[in-house]
Amino acid sequence: MITAAPTYDNRTAFAETLIELAEQDRRIVAVSNDSVGSSSLTGFRDRFPDRLINVGIAEQNLVGVGAGLANAGLIPFVCAASPFLTGRSLEQIKADVAYSAQNVILCGMSPGLAYGELGPTHHSPEDLSWLRALPGLDLVVPADRRQTAEAIRQAAARPRPTFIRVGRFAVPDVTPDGVALERGRFQQLRDGGDVTLIGTGTLVSRAVAAAEILAAEGIAARVLNAAYLAPLDVAAIEAAAGETRGIVTAEEANLAGGLGAAVAAEVVRLDRARRVPVRMLGLREFAPTGSTAFLLDHFGLTADGVAAAAREVLDHG
Repeated sequence: MITAAPTYDNRTAFAETLIELAEQDRRIVAVSNDSVGSSSLTGFRDRFPDRLINVGIAEQNLVGVGAGLANAGLIPFVCAASPFLTGRSLEQIKADVAYSAQNVILCGMSPGLAYGELGPTHHSPEDLSWLRALPGLDLVVPADRRQTAEAIRQAAARPRPTFIRVGRFAVPDVTPDGVALERGRFQQLRDGGDVTLIGTGTLVSRAVAAAEILAAEGIAARVLNAAYLAPLDVAAIEAAAGETRGIVTAEEANLAGGLGAAVAAEVVRLDRARRVPVRMLGLREFAPTGSTAFLLDHFGLTADGVAAAAREVLDHG
């Protein structure tokens, strides 16, 4: 029997870490689109009222202001709900941040299906797809509060054009002691020689749970945490193809252009003899109305869903 672990909102780790870093470095500023509360910036505003810029509901301006602050030598954390940050200001992210190589840290708050009942206008399963198309932009999707805090620390210490998906849906801790967040690297959370499960963000803990289900059936599953989607850990994907009989990807995101598409593209590039079947779990359509938990279940983004996909890969590989 799998015991439910405590779960945490990654925005809390984000907020606490940003304040801690800002105490030490006056260059750190926050920029908001009238979303101080939902971006967990209330504490930052109260502690540093002169270092929070609220541009109002004007996301294109939000990113442009962030780029200007970076150009002036500051370290801006540009925070907004991910659908509006990435959808409304995609041109500014492309031109003012990625193309111009400005050291802006874009924080996509409450991404994926986190807004639940507010529906597709507030969901952001597309953010990874369209941002992956931009050269020069790092994409970080922390799996838990430890990785969230570390992603913020690394962004402040070595600022570069970066998008960090800051999850709202509560997840358990999955990062073991001593497992570091490294740019462009997946973290192996479990070893196995039968099948590889690659999760990102919310789905990492569910991939770990799926591996436990499969272990009870005698199936050894390797679990990889795809904390970085750009740069992509091509070596880990090639190793998974060479050392296991199939790959399952799981993401709270669109399959068109997301983690699964990235992994499948790398597998296809391998010699025919080295290719393995890839099963991708994610979204192919707009979500119905319902809680985040309901929506994840609806799309099969559960431990049981990941385990079923692994069996399918092994049975038909």
